[in-house]
Amino acid sequence: MGKLNVTILRYLTRDDFRVLTAIEMGMKNHELVPASLAAQIANLRYGGVHKLMKELCKHRLLSYERGKHYDGYRLTNSGYDYLALKVLAQRGIIASFGNQIGVGKESNIYIVADEEGNPVCLKLHRLGRTCFRNIKDKRDYHQHRKSASWLYLSRISATREFAYMKALFDRGFPVPKPIDINRHCVVMELVEGGPLCGVYEVDDVESLYDELMNLIVKLGNHGVIHGDFNEFNIMITNSGKPILIDFPQMVSTEHANSKLYFERDVNCIRDFFKRRFAYESELYPTFQDISREDCIDVEIKASGLTKQMEKDLLREIGMIEVDEKEEIEEEHEEENIDEAKTIMDKDEINDLQLRVENSVMNEFVCRAKECSSVDEKVGEIGDSVATSLENLTVQEEGVKSIDINQSRERLKNGTFDNLNVKDDEKSTDSFSAAERFNSEDEHLRRDLSDSRSMYGTSTASTIAPEVIKKRVKVALQRREKREEQSRRIVAKGEANAVTRVRRENRDTIKQSTGIWGWE
Repeated sequence: MGKLNVTILRYLTRDDFRVLTAIEMGMKNHELVPASLAAQIANLRYGGVHKLMKELCKHRLLSYERGKHYDGYRLTNSGYDYLALKVLAQRGIIASFGNQIGVGKESNIYIVADEEGNPVCLKLHRLGRTCFRNIKDKRDYHQHRKSASWLYLSRISATREFAYMKALFDRGFPVPKPIDINRHCVVMELVEGGPLCGVYEVDDVESLYDELMNLIVKLGNHGVIHGDFNEFNIMITNSGKPILIDFPQMVSTEHANSKLYFERDVNCIRDFFKRRFAYESELYPTFQDISREDCIDVEIKASGLTKQMEKDLLREIGMIEVDEKEEIEEEHEEENIDEAKTIMDKDEINDLQLRVENSVMNEFVCRAKECSSVDEKVGEIGDSVATSLENLTVQEEGVKSIDINQSRERLKNGTFDNLNVKDDEKSTDSFSAAERFNSEDEHLRRDLSDSRSMYGTSTASTIAPEVIKKRVKVALQRREKREEQSRRIVAKGEANAVTRVRRENRDTIKQSTGIWGWE
């Protein structure tokens, strides 16, 4: 990630760039690209590819690393720079390379020249530095991805900056003119001047303050917020005109934290003018002063903007015409969806009620069968229940008389089906009679509760404590083993993985002389 030395660029051959491109393509789904895979992608002989990769490693364009499962090659920042510079040179954008003029937390700035000798600015994005690695909170480059290489994130950052710069330049904003882009390299117009942080004297402080504040509001009217509007990202030309730079962190005005970002930009300028020029004004813009005029955030797909927000914004501005028929159809579709949801809800409720009733009945019958088949005491309880039912008078409506003999037989056999009612209506079953009987006869209820409690369900664990201890011990041992493997230091070097495996096999054979019978 240090200085870029381009002297070797002129000596690299076509096969060298073919190997670098193969490693780049392999890194799309490999952290380390095996040499065999690189040879297949480059469509070159394996021996020749190995020699080329060894030379590229010597010049630090590739890095050979030894992983847990296999060894492979990784593309370095210099190798990625060489690929981008090669393409820009072939396009005629860059003909000579100059000095480094700036270093940021996520980029390096160089002076280059085109074929006509005109100086231009080259910005190389360098995400992954130690000072700026918390990128998941600062940027949304990851989106749904769990992980990604720093080279790929640098490429996304450069693409986003070039898109913002082009959209702002086309609308007349004071930004450098974008020229070309390739991978993580952005070529733009060179600004003749310096950053605002190096300016200590200004002819007209008030006009510069007003111009910067109006620029913040103008950006908001076009639907974007800079997010890092400070003295380090504002260039002052020799004529005193401000030029805005650095756009990867720009967000939409519809972002959840857009008000916070807008107020932070305003406060950065106010604090700088108060600290540097002893100028403090009571006039400063607020987030409510924004009135949308354009949709740069929709064009660039800025952070914090959803698809529904894009449609609504385009309809408000008038870029999308909505017919009345479409609106009526959308309303009817929403109504049909709501009706279908209500119907589905009713059907689901009825289905659940039937399932609960069936499960309760089946559970009662199963428990009764288990109780009748386990012990003779259950049969005695059934006899007592049947005899007591003879003396029990059921006073509820719809129940006149019960067949006592039939209930006694069913209780002895262990089948608790609904008792037959001799009258026309069968509105109640054996559950109501059993409940009244349990309320009157305490002794019989105690016997029934004891017999059922023997086979009742409970939430207590049925696994023996010794088995639980054994399983916990095994789990702890596996965890310690995984932690020990993760703590192992991965060795680095130029040795081949096949050679290392063969050496380990020879050592294993030498150590097992007793087994093989060798002396």
